[in-house]
Amino acid sequence: MPKTNITARRLTAAVLTAGALTAVLTVPTSAAEARPHRPNVEISDVQYDSPGRDDRSNRSLNREWVEITNNSRRAVNLDGWTLRDEDGHRYTFDDYRLRGRSTVRVHTGLGRDTRSDLYQDRHHYVWDNRSDTATLRNDRGRYVDSESWGQHRGGRR
Repeated sequence: MPKTNITARRLTAAVLTAGALTAVLTVPTSAAEARPHRPNVEISDVQYDSPGRDDRSNRSLNREWVEITNNSRRAVNLDGWTLRDEDGHRYTFDDYRLRGRSTVRVHTGLGRDTRSDLYQDRHHYVWDNRSDTATLRNDRGRYVDSESWGQHRGGRR
């Protein structure tokens, strides 16, 4: 067999291999771009208007809450993270680790903290029923996520 045929075959095989690798590496990237990005930690739900009468009872206050979800497989240390409304009411997480693929509900009123429920220990409502923005920041003060409702006043980052 002539040497040029072997060289041509090797060159063709190399080009085909490079093309196949490029196609394989490109497909997952474009597939990932088609899916919407989910942050690792996010505000997944807000109950800003507690059901029933707003009578400032502890039961009513605890029916006002914000859920924080960790979408990653690994636990996230929320120590020092803050949850804040537009009026400046701030809740700071203290020594809390949110397990992977789990959610914690942060209630406004008084209660005993558990793995799935935390309490701000407030005697007044935090979240405005008509409009507000809940903003989550990490322990360095960097914006993580926010959720707004109604005619919110700006949702500051």
